[in-house]
Amino acid sequence: MSLAGKLVSELELNVSAQKYYTVFKDKVCHIPNISDIIHKVEVHEGDWDNHGHGSIKIWNYTIDGKPEVFKEQVEFDDEKLAVTLIGLEGDVFEHYKTFKVTYQVVPKDSEHSLAILTLEYEKLRDDTPYPYKYLHLMNKLTKDIEAHHK
Repeated sequence: MSLAGKLVSELELNVSAQKYYTVFKDKVCHIPNISDIIHKVEVHEGDWDNHGHGSIKIWNYTIDGKPEVFKEQVEFDDEKLAVTLIGLEGDVFEHYKTFKVTYQVVPKDSEHSLAILTLEYEKLRDDTPYPYKYLHLMNKLTKDIEAHHK
């Protein structure tokens, strides 16, 4: 049995691809004001300027009623309108050896887009649960971003 896996979710959004992507690219510090599940995003290394490519951030959030922390390094792909958060430390590593999330948005027209959310992971043990709760968190954050732009 393989311990590595990938979960993917696709959500139709009533917000332009550029507005959605800009939240991650230029306004990630505002996410705690957009979503009630994210409490704080802090720069650990690097800065908010220069779009934060390669910077290391620490996210504080609540999942299943429990506060957690996720330390990541961010990569942007402006061509694909994708942001990837590569996990470095945090609560997820109690169960997973690797953890990487990607938020990609595909334009449909000037007011609509498709968010493709991908979670790649490697479990520490066979009996480790699949990280569905983290995919649900990604879905909720995406819907909160959409609602913020309506």
